[in-house]
This record gives sequence, C-alpha cells and structure tokens, in this order.
Amino acid sequence: MAHWLSIWRAAQLLGVPRGVLQQRVRAGEIELSDGLVSTDTLLRLYPQAELESGGAFERTAALREDAFARRLRERLLPSQEVLAQRLFRQGQELADTQRHLQRYHALVLALRDRIRALRAQAGDDAGRAAPLQALERELTEGLARALATESVDMLDVMDDVLKVVSAQVTLRPSGHQFTVEGRETLLQSGLKAGLKLNYGCGNGSCGMCKVRVTAGEVARTMPTDCPLTEAERAQGIVLACAHTAASAELTLEALEARGPGDIAPQEIVTSVRAVSPLAPDTLLLHLQTPRTHRLRFLAGQSVTLGLAQAADGEDLHATYPLASCPCDDRNLHFYIPRRDDDAFAAHLFAGALRPGAAVAVRGPLGDFVLDEGARPLLLAACDTGFAPVKSLIEHAMSLDAAPSINLYWLATRRDGHFMARLVRSWTEALDAFDATLLDDPDPAQGARAVAAALRAELFDLDCDCFLAGPPAFVATLAETLARFGVPARQVRSLVL
Repeated sequence: MAHWLSIWRAAQLLGVPRGVLQQRVRAGEIELSDGLVSTDTLLRLYPQAELESGGAFERTAALREDAFARRLRERLLPSQEVLAQRLFRQGQELADTQRHLQRYHALVLALRDRIRALRAQAGDDAGRAAPLQALERELTEGLARALATESVDMLDVMDDVLKVVSAQVTLRPSGHQFTVEGRETLLQSGLKAGLKLNYGCGNGSCGMCKVRVTAGEVARTMPTDCPLTEAERAQGIVLACAHTAASAELTLEALEARGPGDIAPQEIVTSVRAVSPLAPDTLLLHLQTPRTHRLRFLAGQSVTLGLAQAADGEDLHATYPLASCPCDDRNLHFYIPRRDDDAFAAHLFAGALRPGAAVAVRGPLGDFVLDEGARPLLLAACDTGFAPVKSLIEHAMSLDAAPSINLYWLATRRDGHFMARLVRSWTEALDAFDATLLDDPDPAQGARAVAAALRAELFDLDCDCFLAGPPAFVATLAETLARFGVPARQVRSLVL
C-alpha cells in the first residue's frame, strides 16, 4: 500500500538533494497530490531503494539495516524527556489505530452475520437469496484481503523510526520545512537548515524569536529572561531559541526575512578569537560575538570592521565579506588579503591585533545573496572573492535545494587557492558539487579562461550566477555571461 510523504521527507529518506526531486516534479516525472508524493512513485524512480524479500534496502538486508542503524547511532539522540514525549505520542497514535481497526473488524463481522440471517429468512426465494449470497461472498473475500499479510513498505517504516529520533517542522506561511535533531532548539535547527528566521540574542533574553505553535507540541530546553504575557501563552507563543520539538511533526507561524531589506542594521563589539595565516599573503580573521548579541546576516553579505586603538591612534575601518555560514552566527570568519592600500590589513599583517582585542562590526551590507528557488548555482571567484562564495556554498548545502553547484576559482597569485583542500573535500563528498581551479596573473584573462571552461562544459543557462573578485574579473565574466544568453536578473556581482 502506498504512503504519502512530503518532498522534504522523501529527499531525507532517499538521500538525494531536495532540489533533484523538485526538478523531477517540474519535469512531470513526479506527480504531487496536495504537495505530497507517494512511496510507489519514489520506488519506481529509485529502484535501488526497493526492499528485497530478506529486507535489503540496497543490495542485501544486512548491509542496509547496518547502514541505517549506523546512521541513527551517529546522530545525537534527543533528551530523555523529549524522546519519551515522542514515543508516548506515537504510542497514542498506535493505540488509536488499533482501537479503530478493532471496531471496524467487529462492524464487518456483525454485518456478515446480519446478511447470513437475512439469507436464512429468504429460504428458497432465489430472488432475495442470490444477492445476499453474493454480498456475503464479497464481504468475506474483502475481509480476507484486509487481514492478509502484505509486503512492508520500508520507506514508511524508516519514516516512523525517524519520527522518534528527529522531528519535522513546517513554517507558515512560507511552507519551509526543516528537521530538529538531537538536542537542538527550534532556532538552531532552522538556522542550520539555512532559513532566515527572525531572532536577536539567541539565549532567551530579547524575545525577537517568538513563534506560534499551531500544531504539535514543544518542550522547553532552558530558562529565559524574556517574559511572555498570558495572552501570548494562550495563543501558543514560545521562544524558538528556548524550545525544541516534542512531537514528531510540528507547525509554527514564524517571521522570516525575504531578503537583505528585512535584516536590520546592527553594531556589535566582537573579540578576536584568532588571526591565522592561510597563505603568505592571506590571513584568516576569526571574530566571536558576545553570547547575548549575535550577528544576524545572510550568506554572501559583508560587514564593516573597525578598530579604535590603532598604533597611530587613529580609527581603522574596512569592509570585508563574511566567509562563514549564517548558521554559526557567533563565529565570524574573514579572509584578509595583503594589500598596500588597506590600512586595516596592514595592521593585521603587522601582528598588531592579538586574541581578545575588541573589533567593532557594523552591518550586514549588500545583496550578494541567494534567491528563493531551486535553480543550479554557478559561482565564480577570484582570489579572496572565495570568501562570500564559500558562505553561499555552505548556505546552499544547508538549504539542500540546488540541483547542482559549480565553482570556478581563479588564482592570480601563487597562494590564491588557499582553501583548495576544503574545495576538494566538497568535490569528493557531494555528488552535486563540482569545482574547477584556474591560475592566471591577469584577472580579465583569467575570467576569459573561466568563460571558456563554461562553454566547454555546456553549462545550464537557467542558473543563478554569482561573481566575486576584482573589477576586471567581474566585468569581463558578466559581459561574457550576457553574450551566452544568461539573463541579467540571474547574475549577482560583488566587486572587491
């Protein structure tokens, strides 16, 4: 018997990007009913997920069961209290189902006995007895089919198991979905999934992360300083930073940012966690925000950094793109290149900024961000233009919506590919990710080399393109993409 799953849950069970399934929906290969897909359709399109008689999900029963068990063991289980609540709710659902089945079974048996009694009353009256006999036969055969043992839909079984160790949250009105795993809060899980949730401190003090529970149950994970009114409690309002999902499925009404305009300007005094060399002419600056004031930003955005105590007594300011993912809003990473015209960078390369020093952060700035949708991503970076591109890639991985991600990284100096190992690890770990690393001392000529590689690989024109680097690199590549036929609305540029 087919069961119905959301695209989000189907992708999770099959181990494929959600964007791949959404693309097959648009191509007509998957038909949705009220936004749900049947397990029969999934097993037809992904026969490797078909379970054999011995219980194999891939090649053999033992392999699949071991793989799935290992997958569950590797995840941190929720707290005992939350786990008990989820098991209790599933026990209630099972008990209700069993009770209904018993009542239906008793109703069918009583109906069959009534038909037999009517047949006996009809006696030799063939006109009355024949229809009753046919009805009794149909009822008996139908009951036998209902009680017969059928093959188990293991996708549905796995779904039931996942409902115990993780919860599915649906946001309204956007319809976005994410998973709450282990001991994560609703806010942590939503940010980890790449969603633009509204929040401030992240520790229960400001109240900016209020959400309304419309279906399901939540459990408190920590005490909070932000008081809720009786009216708010009556409406189901909770703080997303201080609650987790107590039921397998949860529906929330929540505010989400639609774009950079919905992110309020912020000013935070951070502390230097580390200044580490990535290459002879590139430094990693790691700043950490206070626990009570985190930086809310979108992947690909920039901020202005300020030092009030430079060696010459003057303030130093510089704007850099963030290289970190918004899901880790306390730890801010920046790739700082050595440049003669950048006094802030000179200060860093001189070793004048020590761990623990205060750095003011103002922002976020810019619209070099991902749009809603599930188009393939094409990202081109030159030297430290990799910083915002890395943030976009990590965010896209969290969203799990892009069918494919293609990175082209040009280095104009010997140490320009300072994060090559990370890129290789993505290539090896992700089927939908591909990277091309190029070298050329001239940014414009290097951009033409990127364009030639794109043409050779017959890239998809229906993609979202992001270009980050020096003016000559960005301008040359943007002009080339326009000649290829990529609409201007699908191209975002960041000149560094």
